[in-house]
Amino acid sequence: MSDRSSDRLSVFKTYKLYVGGKFPRSESGRVYEVTDSKGNWLANAPQSSRKDARDAVVAARKAFGGWAGATAYNRGQVLYRVAEMLEGRRDQFVREVADAEGMGKSKAAAVVDATIDRWVWYAGWTDKIAQVVGGGNPVAGPFFNLSSPEPTGVVAVVAPQESSFLGLVSVVAPVIATGNTAVVVASEKAPLPALSLAEVLATSDVPGGVVNVLSGRTAEIAAPLAAHQDVNAIDLAGADEVLAKELEISAADNLKRVLRPQPVDDWTATPGLDRLTAFLETKTVWHPTGSLGASGSSY
Repeated sequence: MSDRSSDRLSVFKTYKLYVGGKFPRSESGRVYEVTDSKGNWLANAPQSSRKDARDAVVAARKAFGGWAGATAYNRGQVLYRVAEMLEGRRDQFVREVADAEGMGKSKAAAVVDATIDRWVWYAGWTDKIAQVVGGGNPVAGPFFNLSSPEPTGVVAVVAPQESSFLGLVSVVAPVIATGNTAVVVASEKAPLPALSLAEVLATSDVPGGVVNVLSGRTAEIAAPLAAHQDVNAIDLAGADEVLAKELEISAADNLKRVLRPQPVDDWTATPGLDRLTAFLETKTVWHPTGSLGASGSSY
């Protein structure tokens, strides 16, 4: 029997955007070349336009009510399912991270394992963060005074440029873990892990529109997101000093919450709760306790 394997044509992967649970090409029809650390061609990635950014915001807003209204426990289950799916596609992500960040296979494998563990870590926090940042407040008077955290809304996330997968997950997972929806601008030079992550999200239990992933020129995509009146907050993790300043000025127009770029020496370090609390609002409710008996004591 003859070996026909040499007769096969390679099936090249087509990377697309992820908006509203679907995989459109860029509205503009543009693509740009993605290369590895040695300059070798890897793929053509979609080059998003301003229209793509606006479409992603519409999708994120549409998904916000259902996602924010889900129980925190359910969100934790959904995030854990994402970690399961990542584990099943581990080898693919090892190759993509190795190519994207110019590292050996063993080091890339360690990064991918840390990324999966990061998803699990945030999955565990979804139904616990309220106990840490909320609670009962002592007040002078016969009242219950309770504070509880609520999601801010639609969050634009400028993903880290250098850490294309672990850094990406470290800034996206806490946004959705707390009930927000996200429009993510992937690393400009290494967008492929982010676009593959979108495929994992689409085949897990994350509702369409909760996470939207755009690739292309960071400044071109981030500018309309920072100025968008229906974006409630923006994380500038992947913006350089000049771009971050421009985006922060644009974000002030509708009083967006802004998380300025934070220097991160080691993305594998335990992230703490800062990013979980960065896009939470605190709602405080007063309720009269009433009085009991002739003594006037209250409960």
